[in-house]
Amino acid sequence: MQSGDPDSQQRSVNRRTEVEEDHQTQPTGDEEDSRPRKLELEIREIEVDDIPEVFHLGEQIFTVDRVPTLYRTWDEYEVTSLFNSDPEFCLVAEIGHLIVGFALGTTVTKTRSSWKYGYLVWLGVLPEWQRDGIGGRLFDRLAEKMIEDGVRMFLVDTEADNTPALDFFKKKGFTNPEEHIYLTLNLKTYRQIRRKARGAARKHQNGNHS
Repeated sequence: MQSGDPDSQQRSVNRRTEVEEDHQTQPTGDEEDSRPRKLELEIREIEVDDIPEVFHLGEQIFTVDRVPTLYRTWDEYEVTSLFNSDPEFCLVAEIGHLIVGFALGTTVTKTRSSWKYGYLVWLGVLPEWQRDGIGGRLFDRLAEKMIEDGVRMFLVDTEADNTPALDFFKKKGFTNPEEHIYLTLNLKTYRQIRRKARGAARKHQNGNHS
């Protein structure tokens, strides 16, 4: 539930305006009823044709400037792998044929344990729709599906400084947040360190033989 770069946000705002205007101009069958009509939100399971749109939606939400860790791990295989393994836990929020959010989850079972765990892997909503309760609707539908599947514990993770996400999950009843420490390693730097270590080891070995 993060905002993207300014250009993508503007495109999203334009799409919302187009959806709302199109919705208001559609005939209702009652010419005397001029009241603004509320956009209907549909939460449904992802279909195979939705996969490219969901992937590009994630690119707009999980950006390097706002959530660098999520940016690095988000790719098309995140969507396809979860769709193939747990399609019933892959949901989209759609308004007027526009996908505005998604939730991707899975379940985990452990050996010698009777408990089944639900895991919310990804939850994202376009910035301009984030004040409409769509993330909550996605989460609630996913939780219902998890309960039906026998899940007893629901797990999520997010970056420690992602205050909006932490507040969202606390309102849903999550407790005991633990800070995650994310480390990164540039492999070019890693190779340089390895070469220096090998060079130092050879010098030490040669010094012992002199």
